[in-house]
Amino acid sequence: MTLERKIAQAFALDNETWLCHANPWSVGLRNTVLPILVIAFWSRLWLGWYALAPVILAILWTWYNPRIFPAPQSLDHWASKAVFGERVWVNRDVFPVPVHHRTAPNILSAVSGIGMLFVFWGIFAFELWPTVFGMALVYCGKLWFLDRMAWLWMDMKDTCTEYRSWIALGITPADTDC
Repeated sequence: MTLERKIAQAFALDNETWLCHANPWSVGLRNTVLPILVIAFWSRLWLGWYALAPVILAILWTWYNPRIFPAPQSLDHWASKAVFGERVWVNRDVFPVPVHHRTAPNILSAVSGIGMLFVFWGIFAFELWPTVFGMALVYCGKLWFLDRMAWLWMDMKDTCTEYRSWIALGITPADTDC
């Protein structure tokens, strides 16, 4: 099982949630999660233990975001393709992705991970530069990753009955074999 599949399970991403998350509004507003979390954790400087309230609200927003939007009217938007590409990436242990798609997502995830280390440092030490630098790395890595996922979706959407069915039926990777 891939790490991404475990994360998807932790967020309870089922067929309907994946489809709703493919709404461009969901993808766009998902970019608000990191700054909201940073401000929430940084608020401990001003709020003390009461900072747990904005932290909890930020975590709830992280979970709730993919659920509040309707399924998109069209899957032709870049953000929708990126979400479906993420589903393909999550499913790579069941149905392998082409060789030319295997390296970049791992490198870009590592870039985002390194960025998060800077964010953690900045939040812990109340230092602005590592926080902002880390956030920049996270966003560069994540948005480039999403671009790669849109490309992956375009390459894979017609290779498997399962993937073609996601568009019309919202079938999860575990439901069928490719």
